[in-house]
Amino acid sequence: MKQVNVGMVGYKFMGKAHSHAYRDLHMFFPQAVRPVMKLICGRDAEGVAQAAEQFGWEGHVTDWREMVARDDIDLIDINAPSDAHKEIALAAAKAGKHIFCEKPLALTLPDAREMLQAAEQAGIKHMVGFNYRFAPAVMLAKKLIEEGRLGQIYHFRAWFLQDWIIDPDFPLVWRLQKEIAGSGSHGDLGAHLIDLAHYLIGGMDEVIGMSDTFIKERPLPTTMTGLSAKGSKDAPRGPVTVDDATLFLARFQNGALGSFEATRFAAGHRCTNSFEINGSKGSVKFDFERLNELQVYFTDDAGDVQGFRRVLATDPAHAYSEAWWPPGHTIGYEHTFIHEVVELMQAVEQNRQPVPNFVDGVRCQEVLEAVDRSIEQRSWVRIAGV
Repeated sequence: MKQVNVGMVGYKFMGKAHSHAYRDLHMFFPQAVRPVMKLICGRDAEGVAQAAEQFGWEGHVTDWREMVARDDIDLIDINAPSDAHKEIALAAAKAGKHIFCEKPLALTLPDAREMLQAAEQAGIKHMVGFNYRFAPAVMLAKKLIEEGRLGQIYHFRAWFLQDWIIDPDFPLVWRLQKEIAGSGSHGDLGAHLIDLAHYLIGGMDEVIGMSDTFIKERPLPTTMTGLSAKGSKDAPRGPVTVDDATLFLARFQNGALGSFEATRFAAGHRCTNSFEINGSKGSVKFDFERLNELQVYFTDDAGDVQGFRRVLATDPAHAYSEAWWPPGHTIGYEHTFIHEVVELMQAVEQNRQPVPNFVDGVRCQEVLEAVDRSIEQRSWVRIAGV
């Protein structure tokens, strides 16, 4: 059985999600290439050692360069903060390692393009972490569109709503610092919406947006892990340098119209990642908080029973479902990461690029930055294209 030796940089929120995927993959997808959890890396020696033991990694280091230089590592998984992506990816590509990198791919479009160019020149496999593509309900929406069952697509509207920083005394975590995160809700949440739009509808021609930062300063944190942090409201404060909310409109290349909203200030919304698509023959609606369901409407249903129907995407007819539980037994957020790793391992075995890859990461970065320019210019901005 072929295997891929993995070295992973990062061990908190995404590090745990990726570790779970590597660890459980073969239990449910026994025919896939086996990922071997060789080495995990983090700057905090005590923290990464604890993570290695908890998650099941064979070893741990505090310098990613040591990991990249090892001959027994085939794949570098990058889920460290965004400002570290480029340097690690370029070194990994130069060393001939495959790369799995979380989104957004880089802090800037030129950096993202440089990462793509390096990966292509090295001839390695490269993947970007847009895990929501891999929910079976989302893949069902894609299938309905591709088969023409929704007809001509008119509208794509999407919203990603959270409320975890709505308290003005919530600490200034790294996700609120532009030099580390690149952007706020736009690059963190909006990036997922943009990728789903690319996956389901296609490329965009032009965009126009607006954004705001509602809380300008926050107390400095004492500790932070994932989306949680501790600090005192009386602590010294630092500036918030990213957006708290960004909204934009888009025109797609196929003529459809799009609207996008990403915010961390929607009280009562823990993780509402949703979209609705309207076509000439029907519509679909998806809400991540009801991950296994797709709401489907067809215009040719008899008039007395027309309406949205709830499709539970857990039967063997839906993508990946045969590997999981009996019909009706739902899967969760963590399983989308397992599906990502299935795609990555299959791509290695079949000697092809996984999807989504760095090309998709660059396409997303193009839209993110076009929206930023439109906000600065207060006008429509065209998408240049990869």
